Amino acid sequence: MSDAPAPLGQYLGDPALRAEWDQRYADRPQLWSGRPNGALVAEAAGLTPGRVLDVGCGEGADAVWLARAGWDVTALEVSGVALERAAGHARDAGLTVRWVHAALTEAALPPASFDLVSAQYPALLRTPGAAAERALLAAVAPGGVLLFVHHAGVDARQARENGFDPADYVWPSTVTALLDGDWEVEVDEQRPRVAPDSGAGAHHSDDLVLRARRLR
Repeated sequence: MSDAPAPLGQYLGDPALRAEWDQRYADRPQLWSGRPNGALVAEAAGLTPGRVLDVGCGEGADAVWLARAGWDVTALEVSGVALERAAGHARDAGLTVRWVHAALTEAALPPASFDLVSAQYPALLRTPGAAAERALLAAVAPGGVLLFVHHAGVDARQARENGFDPADYVWPSTVTALLDGDWEVEVDEQRPRVAPDSGAGAHHSDDLVLRARRLR
C-alpha cells in the first residue's frame, strides 16, 4: 500500500460501482462537509492511537482527523475521484495516509491488524454470505475496536422511491448478528447526530452507533 491513490487501472472491485461513485463525486466540487464525523470524534477520543482502517473514506475528512490525532491511517475508497481529493487534503495538512483504491471485500487487507476499524455511513452491499460484515470483523486486531455508524430513521419507502433499498445494505444490526463470544459490545444505541451544516446527508438527525471490541 502506498501513500498516494493507486492508478484507476489498479482498482480492486466492481468497475460499475467505481463508476457510479466517481460520477457522484464528479457532479460536485465537494460532496461532504469536510468535517470529521461526530460519532467518530466522540468514540475515538478515549482510544489510544494505533493502526486504523477508515472504510469508505470519501474526501478524507475522517482520515485527516485521525492522522492528525496520531493514528497510523489506512483509508479505503472505491472512488478514484474521492481519493484524489482526500490525498490532496492530507498533503495540504502535511499528513501521511495509506490510500487503498478498492472495495472492502476485494482489498486483501492484512487480517486482524487494525486497532480501530471505522465505518461511517458506509454504502456496503449485503451478500448471502455476509462478505462485507465478515471483512469488517476480520480486519480488527485482538483488543481492537470496530466502530460502525449509520443513519437512523431512514424512511424505507421513500428511499426505495429514490432508487435506494435499505435492505440491500449492511447496517449495524447485520454486523451485531454475527458477533460471537470473541466480541464485547460496548455501545449499541441510537443517539442524536452531531450533524454538519452542509454536504450530502446533512439532513439526517440521528445515528445508529455500534462499538464492539474484539477480545481475542
